[in-house]
Amino acid sequence: MSQDNVTARDLMRSLPGVLRRFPFIARGLYYYAVKDDKKELTLGKLVERNASKYPNRPAILCDDQTITWQEFDVWSNRIAHYLKDQGLVKGDAIAVLLDNRPELLALVAGAGKVGVACAMLNTSQKGKVLTHSITLIEPKMLVVGEELLEHAEGIRKEIDLKHSTPFLYLADTNTLNIYGDAPEGYVNLAQEVSRCPSARPTLSNPVVMGDTVVYLYTSGTTGLPKAAPGSHRKFIRAYGGFGMLSLAMEPEDVLYCTLPLYHGTALLVCWGSVLAGGSAIALRRKFSASAFWDDVRRYKATTFGYVGELCRYLLNQPTSDQDRNHSLTKMIGNGLRPSIWKEFKERFGIETVAELYASSEGNIGFSNFFNMDNTVGFSTAPYKLVKYHEGTRDPIRTEKGRLEEVEKGEPGLLIGEITKKWAFEGYTQKEATEKSILRDAFKNGDAWFNTGDVLKEIGCRHLQFVDRMGDTFRWKGENVSTTEVENIIDGSGMVQEAIVYGVEIPNTNGKAGMVTLVPQNPEADFDVDRLFAYLSDNLPAYAVPVFVRVTHAIEKTGTFKYRKVDIQKLGYSLDRPHEEVYAWLPGTSGYTRLTPKLVSDIDSGGVRF
Repeated sequence: MSQDNVTARDLMRSLPGVLRRFPFIARGLYYYAVKDDKKELTLGKLVERNASKYPNRPAILCDDQTITWQEFDVWSNRIAHYLKDQGLVKGDAIAVLLDNRPELLALVAGAGKVGVACAMLNTSQKGKVLTHSITLIEPKMLVVGEELLEHAEGIRKEIDLKHSTPFLYLADTNTLNIYGDAPEGYVNLAQEVSRCPSARPTLSNPVVMGDTVVYLYTSGTTGLPKAAPGSHRKFIRAYGGFGMLSLAMEPEDVLYCTLPLYHGTALLVCWGSVLAGGSAIALRRKFSASAFWDDVRRYKATTFGYVGELCRYLLNQPTSDQDRNHSLTKMIGNGLRPSIWKEFKERFGIETVAELYASSEGNIGFSNFFNMDNTVGFSTAPYKLVKYHEGTRDPIRTEKGRLEEVEKGEPGLLIGEITKKWAFEGYTQKEATEKSILRDAFKNGDAWFNTGDVLKEIGCRHLQFVDRMGDTFRWKGENVSTTEVENIIDGSGMVQEAIVYGVEIPNTNGKAGMVTLVPQNPEADFDVDRLFAYLSDNLPAYAVPVFVRVTHAIEKTGTFKYRKVDIQKLGYSLDRPHEEVYAWLPGTSGYTRLTPKLVSDIDSGGVRF
């Protein structure tokens, strides 16, 4: 298990780098700390500032297309005028169904200039789930890219948009120059926008920092998505906290982003960082491990946005003498596991890992400001780590109904205090919002946001991610951390990826550990005996997975999160004929491949664990 630690000496060693970034730090702290929600400091103002300072520098790179900051500002102005001319006003919303394209960013910026929010629809959604996501927001219009027209057509009759011409279309082209032809029932948005004024719009009721600019959705791994409103404030905090404090972005920087822009890490963190530097964002529609480094070299990228699994995919590519032949020096994102952190940095020559912790709906974020290994960094927001009930999102209450902090170094449930400065924007559904608030936690009248995540302090107020609540389980009277077991399995050299979870066995207490894994070499027979020996040497007996499922791919959401609930429901069944399932049966010293009879015996209690 990881024993990472951050000491005062570590922080002192990082000071030279901190001092070099001092001008960025000073400005970053200002923007991160701005708390006046009535201030006219908005996404649109950030775009306009860059257009004035760096008019001819690139703002967006995508395939062979380069859009300067001045061009981007004018484009967003025309979109703003179009929405205004269509009767949309501050507080209204439009839904956006587009792949990673420049048009998406232009829509967010343009709509934001007139106080209209963009609901960032997950492009993998269709049918009832897509209908649900749109209905949550009650948008006036739906903007659909040609590449996702089939998804929209499937739900057109199911949604009620309150506008005379609600369906807007963008051809799968460079729509600044090639408008294409809209299908019947759709307005050609690019063509209409081209006719609108290029001047910056003026409003009698100006847009302010506290106004909603986007709606971001949960990924839907545990049920129907929830929509979380994101104010201009979130862009401003990303602008200061990540773009300046963590990355010190400059106009010459290029951030390569393959993460979906409907996700907060891409839209708020990555684009917010780009805005801070007057830098460029290089877009790719879908992540490709094989094309990644060619794209980096093509765009001369200095920075990239990541999630942990993306880094794993890159590490799984064959080593090459070109692994360091690139311009990348910085990366920002979340979920980089300690088991691959050092290897990734060393193999690809990355200097700065700006690991962060945040959530779309939450009021608290952490940033690896000092560039320490294996940490999400620290936060200036008020927070506590408290005792919790295993396997739930619920904190433990004392006899007096109060919460208790954990001892230093012990894992605890992260909660963030809700104050005027650290507001909790929550979800569009009041019930879901209230469910995430802990009231009267330490004193009467206080309120705290329940992140649902377990973290621990590793020194100097630096935290390390431990687990999502619900991802721990109890077996043989002991608590098992899925993340810790996954980290051990990662270190075996036998797997490309692995996900650990608990499964129920009839007539037993607790949940037995199970791992679904993709072998390092899918073409060869998987050596399950070697895996058992390795796990037995590196884990306590209660933490060794009882079941192993060997597969060729693990399904994920569009934001690279595992569909863990679906995998858990499958359990140790043999319903998938092309997969192998093994069990560590009682009284044995290794894994046995399951047969229908063995599964039946386990289910009936004939095999007692």
